[in-house]
Amino acid sequence: MNIGELARLTGVSTKAIRYYEEIGVLKVPERSPNGYRTYGPDTVDRLRFVKDAQMTGLSLAEITTILDQRSKGEPTCKHVMTLLDDHLQELDWRIKTLQKTRSKLVAIAERSKGLDPADCVDPNRCQTIAPSDEFEEPDHLSEHHKTPAAHAHTH
Repeated sequence: MNIGELARLTGVSTKAIRYYEEIGVLKVPERSPNGYRTYGPDTVDRLRFVKDAQMTGLSLAEITTILDQRSKGEPTCKHVMTLLDDHLQELDWRIKTLQKTRSKLVAIAERSKGLDPADCVDPNRCQTIAPSDEFEEPDHLSEHHKTPAAHAHTH
């Protein structure tokens, strides 16, 4: 099948298919006598797996490691479970950080209701946004805070 048909069957754009070939997610296909790429049915399954894996939050680099292991006949379930656990930890950290940020924004919004716009005379800032010494910096803005993924071991 040609690249257009592959794109139609998988819902992946031809541009993305070419990119996946370039970075090694897909094997470089054979060419027909007229120079067009030709793909086998296994490419459809591979692209569908890539899409499904991306929906879990896995990066193309992570997906490539899974596909490489599979192509060598190696089991991948433990590796995939580790990747997914790492992503869950990262997601939990992001949710916690967003909840803290939301709480701080609620406090700023509440504080701003009592402010008089006539008192806003600083040409470099709006009084609604308090100076950083009045409110604790959200964790996700702190230089010292690292995400769980930043500490995660490599796979």
